[in-house]
Amino acid sequence: MVESAPTSVRIAAVIYLVAIVAFVLGPLAVVVGVSFTAGDYITFPPQGLSLRWYEAVLSSSVYMGAAITSLKLAVVVTISATIIGASVATVIHRGRLPGTSVLSALFLAPLVLPTIIFALGLLIFWSAYFGRTSFAALWIGHTVIAVPYVIRTTLAVLSTSDRYLEEAARTMGAGPWKAILHVVVPQAMPGIAAGAFFAFNISFDEAIVSLFLRSPEVITLPIQIYTQLEYSPDPSIAAASALMIGLTVVLIFVIDRVLGIQRVAG
Repeated sequence: MVESAPTSVRIAAVIYLVAIVAFVLGPLAVVVGVSFTAGDYITFPPQGLSLRWYEAVLSSSVYMGAAITSLKLAVVVTISATIIGASVATVIHRGRLPGTSVLSALFLAPLVLPTIIFALGLLIFWSAYFGRTSFAALWIGHTVIAVPYVIRTTLAVLSTSDRYLEEAARTMGAGPWKAILHVVVPQAMPGIAAGAFFAFNISFDEAIVSLFLRSPEVITLPIQIYTQLEYSPDPSIAAASALMIGLTVVLIFVIDRVLGIQRVAG
């Protein structure tokens, strides 16, 4: 019979978990708290409660323009990364083409490659062959770093799928594309949806690639927050960050209502 853990070990485990939660959620709580301050400076605890900084962000053409740019970029990145990632995951899972291990390593490389190195390399490459950076450069850069997450989540679901269903569909007369669309894709949908969620959030929050590839005409919300923090910091930075946190919470809620968090996580 396995003996229960000593009291000292259980107390240490509780302290460790509390410390992790505090370090993870503490900064978010500080940011949200500062966003409601009535003062003119970034201080915590907030000096009174007010929505003035949310009003300042929502009425600012600079912040709203950057937010619209980030939303447009995140949407197109989500579409392209989901299509590419789901397709590559299907090919890797089926394993019918030579060199699938090399293909897997190639598409998953951005997970281990430092983002700053990739961003610098893409900036040098783009400047040498295409000139000025643009929205297209950001689109490609964000898609490259988002695709591996779609591949990983889709592969995780496909690894537990029933391969015989596709063979049964082919036996019943379905062509290869029809079998993929009506059999493989529905089975992989939770993984594809989770990958799309990660792709959207990664693109919307990405700062390093956006910092290297930004241009005067294309400024994303994270870059606008960084610029404001560097040159003229005020609590509007916290309000904009809190709105980004709220958007993530809303996306999680939508996924939970449509697919179910437990199903996606599983």
